[in-house]
Amino acid sequence: MTDRILALVDGSAYSESVCHHTAWIAARLNASVDVMHVLGRREIGTTQNLSGALTLGARSALLEELASADESRARLAQIKGRAILEDAQAILRTDGVGQVTPHLRKGDILEAVQQAEPDLRAIVIGKRGEGAEFASAHLGSNLERIVRASKVPVFVASRAFAPVTKVLVAFDGSASAVRAVQRMAKSPVFHGLQVTLLFAGTVTPALRGRLDDAVLTLAATGLQVDTRIQPGEPEEVLQAVVAAEGYGLLVMGAYGHSRIRHLIIGSTTTAMVQAVRIPVLMYR
Repeated sequence: MTDRILALVDGSAYSESVCHHTAWIAARLNASVDVMHVLGRREIGTTQNLSGALTLGARSALLEELASADESRARLAQIKGRAILEDAQAILRTDGVGQVTPHLRKGDILEAVQQAEPDLRAIVIGKRGEGAEFASAHLGSNLERIVRASKVPVFVASRAFAPVTKVLVAFDGSASAVRAVQRMAKSPVFHGLQVTLLFAGTVTPALRGRLDDAVLTLAATGLQVDTRIQPGEPEEVLQAVVAAEGYGLLVMGAYGHSRIRHLIIGSTTTAMVQAVRIPVLMYR
């Protein structure tokens, strides 16, 4: 497995936090960082397909004017993109990251991430993007697409950075939750941190056994770990515990049920990422 982390920045309020969290992870993994900004299709510029009762000469002149405007918009977008990457590099280096490689890409962000993913250890992205101030109740659409498609862990940065000392694991006994625990046990990121496994709901004997196995898996690597079982709906329980007890990171398995079900009724994953105000690390 390579030791490279991809940080996705877009100039939003979350981008600085993405850089600080990436530096924190990179230090614990001794990893290098690729920082990427993707110019969307609207920023690149596309000449409009016009219709209406314009004469041939008028249509030609208007198309030339639009093409010139598109070219200017694309050029400004590239200048802005390079500035965003320069700022991100400066933050990462100030935070102690020795090797930072910038990438300015065009087109679809998911395609850009998937091209880079085979060489990555993890992806860091902000909870919301450039529209964060206007859509504070919704996750960024790019985040949801990336989390659903990615095979590597995705770290979702909150708006503000704070050093992590206490980690809360949302454990529901699912295959993705078990894999999350197994991946945690192998990762230097969690060394020296206090870890709590939290189950929300009613525990069956079978689930109690999986919870005990998860504790043994983490404790075998020297992690300080305890468990909690609390009745209630997972989103409400997790939100209350995070708000009251000073946890700095929530870890969970991502999208454990069928994709069709999520498209119809949403998912616990999305609800919990929306509910808490701390970073969320999701494992597939």
